[in-house]
Amino acid sequence: MAGILEQQPKPQLASPLDSTTVMKPITQQPNTELIKEDHQPFLSSDSTVMKQKSPQQKMELIKGERHLFSSSDDSTVMKQITATHAPDGREVDVMPILHIVEDIMQRATPSLILMPQTQLELVEQTTHRAAVVSMLEAVAYTVHRMSSEINYKCSIGGDAHATTLALLQSLSSYTWDAKLVLVLAAFTMRYGEFWLTTQLHTVNPLAKPLAQLKQLPNILEQTNILKPRFDAINNLIKAMLDVAKCIVEFRELPSEYISYDAPDMAMALAHIPIAVYWTIRGAIACTSQIVGLIGLGREYISSTTEAWELSSLAHKINNIYGHLIKQLTTCQQQIGEKKHMEAYQTLVRLFETIHLDNMKILRALMHSKDDLPIMDGVAKKRVSVEVLRRKIVMLFISDLDITHEELFVLIQIYNDTHQGRVERHYDIVWLPIIDRHVPWLHAREESFNSLTSSMPWYSLVHPSLLDKAVVQYIRNVWHFNKKPMLVVLDPQGKVVCPNAMHMMWIWGSIAYPFTSNREEALWKEEIWRLELLVDEIDPTILQWVTEGRHVCLYGGDNIDWIRRFTTTMRRITQEAKIPLEMVYVGRSNPKEKVKKAMSVIADEKLSGYWQELAMIWFFWIRLESMWYSKMQHGRTVEDDHIMQEVMQMLSFDSSEEGWAIISRGSVEVLKSQGKKLLDCLMKYDSWKGNVEQVGFIPALEIALLPYQTHEHCSKLILPGDTGMIGEKVACAECKKPMEKYVLYRCCTD
Repeated sequence: MAGILEQQPKPQLASPLDSTTVMKPITQQPNTELIKEDHQPFLSSDSTVMKQKSPQQKMELIKGERHLFSSSDDSTVMKQITATHAPDGREVDVMPILHIVEDIMQRATPSLILMPQTQLELVEQTTHRAAVVSMLEAVAYTVHRMSSEINYKCSIGGDAHATTLALLQSLSSYTWDAKLVLVLAAFTMRYGEFWLTTQLHTVNPLAKPLAQLKQLPNILEQTNILKPRFDAINNLIKAMLDVAKCIVEFRELPSEYISYDAPDMAMALAHIPIAVYWTIRGAIACTSQIVGLIGLGREYISSTTEAWELSSLAHKINNIYGHLIKQLTTCQQQIGEKKHMEAYQTLVRLFETIHLDNMKILRALMHSKDDLPIMDGVAKKRVSVEVLRRKIVMLFISDLDITHEELFVLIQIYNDTHQGRVERHYDIVWLPIIDRHVPWLHAREESFNSLTSSMPWYSLVHPSLLDKAVVQYIRNVWHFNKKPMLVVLDPQGKVVCPNAMHMMWIWGSIAYPFTSNREEALWKEEIWRLELLVDEIDPTILQWVTEGRHVCLYGGDNIDWIRRFTTTMRRITQEAKIPLEMVYVGRSNPKEKVKKAMSVIADEKLSGYWQELAMIWFFWIRLESMWYSKMQHGRTVEDDHIMQEVMQMLSFDSSEEGWAIISRGSVEVLKSQGKKLLDCLMKYDSWKGNVEQVGFIPALEIALLPYQTHEHCSKLILPGDTGMIGEKVACAECKKPMEKYVLYRCCTD
């Protein structure tokens, strides 16, 4: 972000980072921690001189140092700092230099940072390596000159404040971040040479005499004595690096997303000069310590004063870092929000635009920064979105809590389609939606991997590749809310069906190419019949229908009602000599009560039943899908007969009582709530005379009329929030608007 760090700060801004707090004690709205910190002494520039003085003389020097920043003119030093700043517009890419500085620090003091890949390797692997080398050549002399100057000033006991201002003056034409990184590079040269000689003096023939000249072997012999000082130096260096990285990150913030005048940015810019000043002071303090260690000999007497002084300065710089990183985080959040809105609006425009193919849409959905964002479910290898070019693409959208039944049935339909005689030119891509606020732990990783390994279609390599803007679009525009859905894109990337999951459950591969127009055409061909309810779930039932038998499907989990109903129905049909087949289809939530009912039915041989719970689940999910499919096309119980019948079936399932639907062929279909039907069957003798005249089902329908009253209580329970259900839903029996309630139900029996 060119020019972002060249702006002059505003000294009048009050903060723990500006001259008001670092130059003198806080007088307004005091913060105890900051007041303590500002009254702590800071290290003199020459530790060799310090160690030769008495404790009283040391304290006098420290007081003098502190006095400089407690003068009545609290803006003097800030003015001195800003007076050195005269940028000429030159640009220095400081990040590679900072990487090298970090690499040296890591190798010199391994306790600082442990990284799997060194920063130097990152620099060497950059695609702009030639430009980096050229830049390093351009600043090499400046870095070497400053290194010599810092070393000389610290050797003669120069004043740290004056030395810092002199360094800033010599770098007046650079940006604030460049000033700081170049000074750190200069310090690191001397620091790295010191430790390189120290570490190699026992193994390298050249390092040994150098170490002897500097009397460095004695340092290693006195490791225990010097450890507090080395630890303090390491902590100070870490604080300096933290501040430097933070300031460099400020420079790299994209100016198109955040203005220099933004409150958080302006506050940070005002604090950066003083942050640079104190960090350079830290480099000078560390150099003074290294210079003071040379030639210690055996006369060195341990003192904790130096370590305490370094720790005080580290505390100051850490405090500066804490405030800077807070401002940086706020700025990054603001930039993230603007980028998010930009990405969202781009996605909206893309779906409103006509394209030649689907590549722009798919890349926008599946993170264009990754060249291989999807996993081939068959080959089990990462591939590019190019494999989907100009194909019909069904986006399978769900969270990680996909039921076994949902996945099993969808896989069966997909395999039947792709392994049939006529291959359908469409592909499915799973887009997993996760809650980003929930930690991505090992259990979630295993769940994700288990799902992708079982899917024969394409899957996003990782949920993190799904950008936040894409997730928001999916939720807001496509109304995803936990319940799995299939959004269909044509070869040009246009949405041709907002959710083909219902179509898939109802008609399977027959619904190809899964457009809303195809769905509308299929409904025009349908009538309310038993084949629509059962389809291919149970081919035996379809055979019974073809043979003209009476078929009764019944459900619920009231064992007493099931016993009475099945035995009564058997007795009546045997008396009437009517071939009847009965099948128990349970409830939409086939849990323990349904399993218990199935066990009783099997033990007492009451009727037939579906042994696989997946069949029961599929029966009910298809009914729900019919309701949702009709809703997508704007149908209601007032104007659509199938919608009315489906809604009555769902109302039966929502009640606590049993129900039954009785059919013969594809024309005669009767359904009823369980209690009414059982009461009517118990009085069979009163209407059995009509059976021979009109048939069993018409006679039963007439006999049920007296049991139909205006007083009824129907309820409709639908899973989840579809995002498309209107405020008004009419009752399937009386057509009056139903009252709307919110129900929270646990799915366990």
